[in-house]
Amino acid sequence: MAEQDTTSALAPRLAEQIRDKLIGGELRPGQRLSEAALSADLAVSRNSLREAFRLLTKEGLLRHEPNRGVFVSTPSMASIIDIYRVRRMVECQALAGAYPNHPAVARMRAAVETAKAARDVRDWVKVGSANMAFHAAIVDLADSQRLNAFYAQIAAELRLSFGLLRDPDLLHAPYVDLNAAILEKLEAGKPDEAARSLEAYLAQSERTVLAAFSRIDHAG
Repeated sequence: MAEQDTTSALAPRLAEQIRDKLIGGELRPGQRLSEAALSADLAVSRNSLREAFRLLTKEGLLRHEPNRGVFVSTPSMASIIDIYRVRRMVECQALAGAYPNHPAVARMRAAVETAKAARDVRDWVKVGSANMAFHAAIVDLADSQRLNAFYAQIAAELRLSFGLLRDPDLLHAPYVDLNAAILEKLEAGKPDEAARSLEAYLAQSERTVLAAFSRIDHAG
């Protein structure tokens, strides 16, 4: 019973660590997850890891195939459309109501600088991770822990949709400067303009991801 209680208590934290790996681009859509490798990497028992897998499967981030194992989910076109619908509602509202001296603005600035440095050396995985950090900081402008927790799941699904692109520079390169422009408007005390720019930006990003998905779906 004690071991079961420990496993149940540990599972949410493990799920968060795996979710962070998804957001960081360490795990790809369709990738089979090795229990042995992950349990060793996270220094946990396989029982605890399986419980975390169950939690993430309920969230739609993983899928279990009988006799084959656990795989990272591949987003559907419907889920991509829904993700961007949520992003427009959450991010644009958080940005429109923000003020330039909010602590999250410094994290937005750090993410932009990290992305620029990574772009210079064509490290697109790092550019993508910096982009995720930038948008998480936008959500943090709303000062809501519940919203931050909700957005973490959305961010993991979003990074998986980015993983559908065969040429990551096509997705990430243009948005480094667009992120910087949005940040400059916010720092200049123009949150409404920043929010409008973000809405147009998200529409462009959605089209790019959906086009990539359509090409993969057609090829299949």
